[in-house]
Amino acid sequence: MRRFLAVGLDCYLCLLVVGLLVRSCVDSGVTGRAVALLVVQLAVLSFANQVLLTMAVRASAGKLIMGVRVIRLPDAGRPGFRPLVLRWLYGLLWLPSQPWRRLRTPAAGPGPECPGTRPADPHGDLAGVRQVRRSDLRSYRAAVRGRPH
Repeated sequence: MRRFLAVGLDCYLCLLVVGLLVRSCVDSGVTGRAVALLVVQLAVLSFANQVLLTMAVRASAGKLIMGVRVIRLPDAGRPGFRPLVLRWLYGLLWLPSQPWRRLRTPAAGPGPECPGTRPADPHGDLAGVRQVRRSDLRSYRAAVRGRPH
């Protein structure tokens, strides 16, 4: 649940900041330019939040508020630039199309007639990174160092 709330906060904060920035263009009456400016600003702000901020502090703004951190698998280290960019592109381009794809394709989930299929990992992530609670990450680090948490 924290992951979904963090994503919602990220979207809200991004739209709020860009809405405040683009307001001056909308007031001038140039709507075509305002829409283009809005799209560019959304992409840049989203990139800065999801990639650059995550590289710096292991979390986007929404994840910081919700106490979630992004780690690299399998060593729980800081994720690199390339995996974070792949994860950002995945979230920006592929995920929004999923409701449309679900509506267009028949619902054929794995059932007893499909042996050997595994359910999707609800906590998994793309590009070898995973989102974890900050407290769990602290406990993991303490256990690796050999100290009780």
